[in-house]
Amino acid sequence: MWERDELEAWLRLLESPGIGWVTARQLLARHGSPEAIFALSAAERDEGLGPKQRGVLTTPPAHLAEQFDKTWAWLHANPAHHIMVLGDADYPDALMQTADPPALLYLHGDRSVLGRRSLAVVGSRSPTPQGRDNASAFSKALTEAGLTIVSGLALGVDGAAHQGALAGGGPTIAVVGTGLDLIYPTRHTALAGEIVKTGLIVSEYPLGMPPLSPNFPRRNRIIAGLAQGCLVVEAALKSGSLITARLASEAGREVFAIPGSIHSPLSRGCHELIRQGAKLVESAADVLEELPQFGESKKSSATATASTLTLSAEHRQLIELMGYEPVSLDELQTRCGWPTADLNGALLELEMAGAVRRLAGQLFQRGTSS
Repeated sequence: MWERDELEAWLRLLESPGIGWVTARQLLARHGSPEAIFALSAAERDEGLGPKQRGVLTTPPAHLAEQFDKTWAWLHANPAHHIMVLGDADYPDALMQTADPPALLYLHGDRSVLGRRSLAVVGSRSPTPQGRDNASAFSKALTEAGLTIVSGLALGVDGAAHQGALAGGGPTIAVVGTGLDLIYPTRHTALAGEIVKTGLIVSEYPLGMPPLSPNFPRRNRIIAGLAQGCLVVEAALKSGSLITARLASEAGREVFAIPGSIHSPLSRGCHELIRQGAKLVESAADVLEELPQFGESKKSSATATASTLTLSAEHRQLIELMGYEPVSLDELQTRCGWPTADLNGALLELEMAGAVRRLAGQLFQRGTSS
């Protein structure tokens, strides 16, 4: 349970201009608590601090009272609202072992899930239909195998990963780049509501923080730090997902990547990771091979990426002729030689079964069920 003076001291330390995360952690390591820091004598403050920083520590920020009132009200508005700081007994060990652990975390949901074995699942905000399906199917299977999925609540792969984890019956952790009194993107408001029922939304940013671009790459270190591995589903060569993968690798975590078409820009990031030593994965079982502690009893639920469909020999032949890359109706008809009406009927059946996806521009591609 927080005391008012204690929380105010933490906010004052972290909200003081010129006192960044690194300096704050150094001060905490040296003096033990924010309250002890602000109780230092002038001579003690001189040690290890520049003139501007010493001045900042003697004068509270102008907005501190307003920020404290907002934070105190939020903390007591809901029993699922929590604030966790370095030194708390349940601060996650995995995150503590990284190079830049957050000094303070705002939490909404079940804080105990931070102690579970986790896998980060990240990728493009504008994935292909196949990429979205892969994110959902892998997350569902890995959740059923006992892992907790960590992602960033963004559109695209992140959202699909959270939805897949929820479909798998487990909690999921969303690390966001705004204050927890905001949901960004707003399209994921309902998804956020589902996440906090069994899982957790996490932010290091104070309440009221809007969605500023620099905050999202920075929050990626928390996504990587909370998890024992990182799975990249689809990513361009220059993307936040590759930042997360790099941070995971630097922290000694396993990195996994799903390969894709050589013609797709969203496959190039994954292919580059594989060239750099990431494990190529084609099923959830490939991930679990590197995390054997999750037991063989649940392996069967993770060996497939989608449900098995009962398809006719003609349907299977059509899928084989389709290949693994998007194909136009005309090109597919050239390959199979079927009458137009028969081909359209078969494609519709396969699409309804989830074995084929219809893309923009009248293109078709295999679904995860095929």
